[in-house]
Amino acid sequence: MWNQPYLETCCRSALHRLTLVGRPGRPDGLKDGPCLARLSGMGLARLRPDGRYEATAEGLERHATEIAPRKIA
Repeated sequence: MWNQPYLETCCRSALHRLTLVGRPGRPDGLKDGPCLARLSGMGLARLRPDGRYEATAEGLERHATEIAPRKIA
């Protein structure tokens, strides 16, 4: 059964970019700012004190299961 909130395509892309950028994070104020704020409200990202967004553990898990699942051979 599906029990997770739906992620719009733009928010899925923003979450993927967060995982790609890793530790440096993404600055606030970019085009994907509204999606980053939405992801933050969902607990999938967080705004750090330095003004940059990073994926949370929950966000990394959601990315791994829904956006870029890896198949085990």
